[in-house]
Amino acid sequence: MTVVDDYISEFPEQTQSIMQQMRTIIHQEAPGVKEKISYGMPTFFTNGNLVHFAGYKKHIGFYPAPSAISQFEDQLKEYKYAKGSVQFPLNQPIPYDLIRKMVQFRVKESDL
Repeated sequence: MTVVDDYISEFPEQTQSIMQQMRTIIHQEAPGVKEKISYGMPTFFTNGNLVHFAGYKKHIGFYPAPSAISQFEDQLKEYKYAKGSVQFPLNQPIPYDLIRKMVQFRVKESDL
């Protein structure tokens, strides 16, 4: 088990499933991405930090950097978001397609 596996295993099954799906998307869109725990949460990095996510009691926090939040702001209106983060409530469908697009954006941005 990795440190990210350990982190995910501490959450209820529903939250674990969501985080594993997000993790899969990140690895699909950023082949060769590495994982670590940074800022107390799973962090995915290549040439610097790419994205982070974290589990909470009522939501998943996704941290794709301020540039991605700004780029996809029009698609985030139904969620609580800030400069570099967005909260996906656990009682609503998780927007995996949007997460995928944000990861793709960050991959392109990190390759510049």
